[in-house]
Amino acid sequence: MGEYSGRLNASGRRYAIVVSRFNSVVSDRLLAGARDTLVRHGAGEGDIVVYRVPGAWELPVVVQQLAGSGKVDGIIALGCLIRGETPHFDYIAAEVTRALGEIARTTGRPVAYGLLTTDSMDQAVARAGGKAGNKGAEAAVAVIEMVDLLADLAKGL
Repeated sequence: MGEYSGRLNASGRRYAIVVSRFNSVVSDRLLAGARDTLVRHGAGEGDIVVYRVPGAWELPVVVQQLAGSGKVDGIIALGCLIRGETPHFDYIAAEVTRALGEIARTTGRPVAYGLLTTDSMDQAVARAGGKAGNKGAEAAVAVIEMVDLLADLAKGL
């Protein structure tokens, strides 16, 4: 019996980052964290492609196309939802979360979840490079590890 986990080695792999433009003051910081993490772990600049979508609602349709294309090894979905006074936040957060998980499960392609769901802009900024770290960077670490682990599984390990 063995134990397996992915290594943090992004070299030779292709990554897509799908990022929402809505709340760009936050999502741009998430993007910077994700991109920096991929490069620091060996991904070449040419191995990272960024796709910008209008908002969180549009993330799954682009992630679905990329996951089924075979052109990328891993996908990072980034964005920021901030709770308002109506239930809109709850509907968007739940559906986007469900859809991204289903895409990963049905395609077998790693999809890292970097969608912040916060109650305030202060909370969002804290999670996009502030005192709570950078969730974009954390999503990149997760996708690097999953891409590597799935490559090992494909080899029969």
